[in-house]
Amino acid sequence: MSHTNELSMSHPPEPLPGTRELFTLDPAVAHLNHGSYGAVPTPVQRVQARLRAEQEQDPDGFFADLPDRIARARARIATALGAEPDRIALLTNVTEGVAVVLDSLPLEAGDEILVTDHGYGVVSAAAERRAAETGAVVRRIRLSLYTPDAEAVRAQVLAAVGERTRVAVLDLVASPTAREIAGGPLLADLAARGVATVVDAAHAPGMLPVQLGNGAGGADFWIGNLHKWALAPRAAAVLAVGGAWRPRIRPLTLSWEHDRGFPGRVEWRGTYDYTPWLAAPAGFALLEQLGVDRVRGHNAALAAYGARMLAERTGLRPLAAMPGAAMRALRLPPGVAESEHAAKALAVAVARRLQARIAVRPWPGGGVLRISAQLYNRPQEYRDLATGLRELIAR
Repeated sequence: MSHTNELSMSHPPEPLPGTRELFTLDPAVAHLNHGSYGAVPTPVQRVQARLRAEQEQDPDGFFADLPDRIARARARIATALGAEPDRIALLTNVTEGVAVVLDSLPLEAGDEILVTDHGYGVVSAAAERRAAETGAVVRRIRLSLYTPDAEAVRAQVLAAVGERTRVAVLDLVASPTAREIAGGPLLADLAARGVATVVDAAHAPGMLPVQLGNGAGGADFWIGNLHKWALAPRAAAVLAVGGAWRPRIRPLTLSWEHDRGFPGRVEWRGTYDYTPWLAAPAGFALLEQLGVDRVRGHNAALAAYGARMLAERTGLRPLAAMPGAAMRALRLPPGVAESEHAAKALAVAVARRLQARIAVRPWPGGGVLRISAQLYNRPQEYRDLATGLRELIAR
């Protein structure tokens, strides 16, 4: 379904029966920001609660069995992502995964790291820190907010590649703008130029079809969160690594499993709470039970409807979103949310005055407002947000 067709829908999708009751969210609040922290369904909460109770009944026994149990959980997660189990490692989130990857890359003074201005803030900050440690340089590519053409994005990124470009950190679905950047053709072109690719796929698991195969889905490194659209507990994520890089991956913290190779050396961190990883397969199982395509179709259509309501009632301009994404972004007027402080203030005002949770990111010339859609959301929540936001912005 194209972005244009989605926004032209005149009616919202029907709620999937019984799905709102799967969550324990406060009904007095419109939770329209699933893309940031997710929400754990009650069946998955129960699985994690049982695991924590089991851990406290016999901590020594629980930790003694953990490497094998993590491996079994990883195998089930790998199946859901179309991956080979020994090609992925479990981590806490994409931020950690990017830090692991950047710390493992052999960078030298003068090397270049490419990022875009649509990248997640702390991911770009991690690139800046790694550059400062190695003498490398971060080159930020500015992409249009409105051009949906993947070929235009591809051309802009490739034009920034130089002789010293060593790595490109790119979003699959950009967090602030919900647009696609790291498409397959672009990744192939970068590989042909000898540029290592790190794909921030924070929103892909559960929201989009994923087939990683025996590598990293066309990239050298692919990192996706499970605690958003894959309905896993926080914090759970997957790091997929291409074959040539696996022996070079090293953990941020050295622990007793450091001699196990990848993925064990990355996963093991002593007395960490591993229950989110062990419970993550229950999130995928619930998605399968509900019907993965059915859930994805509902969420994408509802997000598109929400964007249309906001555009019609507030005059905000929708940005081009990746087809099938359950998030949508709209441009705020000039002078609104252009700084980090102002963006946070607007999100707080929406929460306090409109009882709604949204994401707001600062942007020169007018910030970006992002909404999400999940099974627990209803069309009326977007209509109420649109009406209230119009008045809030006018003030």
